[in-house]
Amino acid sequence: MLGSFGVGKTSLTARFVRSQYEDKYHTTVGVKVDKKVVNIDGQEVTLMLWDMAGEEENLPIKLNYVKDAAGYLLVVDGSRRKTFEVALSIQERVATNVGELPFVVALNKADQKETWEVEASELGN
Repeated sequence: MLGSFGVGKTSLTARFVRSQYEDKYHTTVGVKVDKKVVNIDGQEVTLMLWDMAGEEENLPIKLNYVKDAAGYLLVVDGSRRKTFEVALSIQERVATNVGELPFVVALNKADQKETWEVEASELGN
C-alpha cells in the first residue's frame, strides 16, 4: 500500500487482515508486513500486504520495496486533495523506476464523504 502520510493505509490493512478498526492514528515507521489467506475461485491465495510509511514532502517512499510486487494499492484520503496529487506522483515514479505494475486507487475515508475534495469520477476506470 502506497500513499501520503495519514491516508489510512494502516487502518485499511488492520480492517482487512484482522477485521479491526481503531480510530487512533498510528504512524508506520518503515514498512509493516501482514499476511492474509483468501479464497479466489476455489483456490487459496496468500496475500502479503506491505503497509509502507506514508510519503511526505521531504521523505519520499522507498521504491525498492515495490520492485518485486505483483501490484499495489494507491491510497488517497478523499478529504485531502493533496493526497490524490501525491498518489499520481507515486504512480509515475513507480512506472518510471520499477516498471508498469498493476495498481488500484483506493479512495479512503468514506465516513467523511461530506468533506471530500476528491470525487470518485476523477479516478478513472
